[in-house]
Amino acid sequence: MARGTGTTKVLATIIAIVGAVMIVAGGVTYYVVHSQLADEKITVSDDADFLAGDKVDGPFSAYAQAEVIQKHALKATGGKTYAELAQDDPLRQTAMQASFLRASLFTSVVAFGVAAMAIGLGVVLILVGWALMPARRTAVAAEPGPEPVVET
Repeated sequence: MARGTGTTKVLATIIAIVGAVMIVAGGVTYYVVHSQLADEKITVSDDADFLAGDKVDGPFSAYAQAEVIQKHALKATGGKTYAELAQDDPLRQTAMQASFLRASLFTSVVAFGVAAMAIGLGVVLILVGWALMPARRTAVAAEPGPEPVVET
């Protein structure tokens, strides 16, 4: 066996296993975030710019609802954000709650993105591990065999 080909096989196998683990972890994460959002039974407001009336259970519907919350909050506060309102302004509470809700929804959007990235990287790692296998086979095939015995 050529020097290092055993190492290549082990490395290719480890890379592929890590890829498979990342795919499973990303899939589980995506499902858990989806399930938790769906359990809240949130519906995108009818006046949303997109996905109006859709159930909030995915990254796009969560983003759409976060955007419409901002629109409603700005309307309620006369176009002012939490930081722009005076400390004694009763509308500050409304702005703060809207900000917290938006942050929660954006956190789920990020979680969906990270889960999808983990799945994508897992696929890439499996492909890299698979690509390393022919390199190992080529190295083994290129090994010189024993010298043939020639009888005279």
